[in-house]
Amino acid sequence: DVQLVESGGGSVQAGGSLRLSCEASGLTNLRNCMGWFRLVPGKEREGVAIVYRGADSRTWYADPVKGRATITKDNAKRTVYLQLTNLKPEDTAMYYCAVTSAYCDPRRGRDEVFNRNQYDYWGQGTQVTVS
Repeated sequence: DVQLVESGGGSVQAGGSLRLSCEASGLTNLRNCMGWFRLVPGKEREGVAIVYRGADSRTWYADPVKGRATITKDNAKRTVYLQLTNLKPEDTAMYYCAVTSAYCDPRRGRDEVFNRNQYDYWGQGTQVTVS
């Protein structure tokens, strides 16, 4: 079975940076999508950044983090990283790693890729607090 383990969350001051990591075990498909969603109490879980694990490594970013977030992958380590810079209080959320089990078409647009219903496996979450 696939398991995702997140790390790297914490409390930072506005303007600071964090790097979140998500290590997957049990993944066999290298042409799926993997990345990060976040949840703020009272709101729906929203996509933050996703990377295609195939050769072209296409990425998708949510508008609120564009220019401040960088998602990268290391397939050898089955790990995806999310570097967040210039953090803002509105970035405060529980951040969840997620991965699709099926093939993820890298030609799709952001709204399709951010549809959380296609993500079969989720981590436990890591809290990011910005003050």
